[in-house]
Amino acid sequence: MSDMHDMNQNSNQPRIDRPHRASARSVEFRPIEVAVQDGNVNRALSMLKRKMAAEGIYKELRKRRFFEKPSEEKKRRQREAERRRKKAVRVARERG
Repeated sequence: MSDMHDMNQNSNQPRIDRPHRASARSVEFRPIEVAVQDGNVNRALSMLKRKMAAEGIYKELRKRRFFEKPSEEKKRRQREAERRRKKAVRVARERG
């Protein structure tokens, strides 16, 4: 019976287990480390906060606080893209 379990339902060929594809939103997690020097915990904490902000963790937490419907996400991304385009035009005008 175990032979039948390893067979494809539509054919007599053994089933090939394919690795799962990583989704477009898959993120590689790596720990954020901060060393405490000379017992200065406050400085290490501020360094950690800066690193978290640079990694976009605060933005991600804010975004995931509530569920966002796919249509709302699309609209938000379009607004953000439009804001970036307008800023790029403004910066280009200021430079030259």
